[in-house]
Amino acid sequence: MPAVPGIRRGTPEFLRANVAFFLSAFSVFASLYSVQPLLPMFAQYWVRDAGTASLALSVTTATMAVALIPASFVSDRLGRRRLMVGALAITALLGLLLPLAQTWWQLIALRTAMGLSLAGIPAVAMVYLSEEMDADGLGFSMGLYIGGTAIGGMAGRVISGILSDLLGWRLGTGILAALIMAAVLAVIVLLPQPRRSVRDPIRLPELWRRCRASFADAALPWLFASSFLLMGAFVTLYNYAGFRLALPPFLLSHSAIAAIFLVYLLGSLSSTWAGGLSQRLGRRKVFWALVTLMGSGMALTAFENTAITILGLAIATMGFFAAHGVASAWVTRRARTGKAQASALYLVAYYLGASSLGTLGGYAWTAWNWPGVLFVCGTATVLAVLVAIRLAFIAPLPEAEQPAQGPLAQ
Repeated sequence: MPAVPGIRRGTPEFLRANVAFFLSAFSVFASLYSVQPLLPMFAQYWVRDAGTASLALSVTTATMAVALIPASFVSDRLGRRRLMVGALAITALLGLLLPLAQTWWQLIALRTAMGLSLAGIPAVAMVYLSEEMDADGLGFSMGLYIGGTAIGGMAGRVISGILSDLLGWRLGTGILAALIMAAVLAVIVLLPQPRRSVRDPIRLPELWRRCRASFADAALPWLFASSFLLMGAFVTLYNYAGFRLALPPFLLSHSAIAAIFLVYLLGSLSSTWAGGLSQRLGRRKVFWALVTLMGSGMALTAFENTAITILGLAIATMGFFAAHGVASAWVTRRARTGKAQASALYLVAYYLGASSLGTLGGYAWTAWNWPGVLFVCGTATVLAVLVAIRLAFIAPLPEAEQPAQGPLAQ
């Protein structure tokens, strides 16, 4: 039988697929992070401390982390498109129910369920693209999808924060959920049926063997550790920056605090820059420096000055996205057995760091205010620098870590 052609660049199907994937990425990350600027509101509305309020985000990232590998396993049985569309539809419905929560624990239950549904998209999105897109358009499609994740995460925070400040958190989250539902309906209409899906219905013992292979490698476990530490420190920083900036001497409104998330645009630019830099100089030479850059930005937030604090957040954001971009690419280049499982394990560590350190930072804020938050962030960042230095002394694998060519090299 002749090979089934992929979706070629310049065709109507290519346009439909890319719009659908951009909207999918936007919907996932807007849903996931929309509550982050609302944590101070939740603490006040539900009369909760900062650590408990952070559960609105932490339970979602935790359940998402737990569900990532099972979701990739299920996709071979349900199909890529069916899993993605179903997961998006459930996520949108849960988002519409969120403003109706009458108790704190109803809200937490909805956010927990949302973490399970959200896992269905990042677990298979890039697999779908790699299978269905023709080689000449794959790099563009991957880049657009990643761009959608960054814009979705930023827009979800900014839109929900500003609307909730003006209209109240119930109406603010409800309007955002309606926008996400509209995006999901567009995805259902636009996303092409898969034509080249590669079925790989591995059994659980084989899945376990592939996961274990990642931990047998000299470098991959350290990369997973860096993922946990970097994301944990970064989410902790932003979870409680809103609490601090609402207090004297800053006294910023919720809208102004939400607008600070626009610095995520700098993060998108820095990840692209770091990708090129790592190809020229080598990942081992730049990774530790990027982690240090993130830590230096965090240190600037110790000053009780609005401009310096925002500058610190911007520098920390640039350092985080740059380091994360280098580390995630390093995982895919380093893994020789079970690349998909290695990437999934990196994301598992990523979201577990967000949930565990993000909640720990809340109790540190309650006990010691901003110095307590910086202690959690700083400890994680120092450990991440030590991990990066350790990685610099691990020899590269023959051929496996040679610079890749083309748009996917970053």
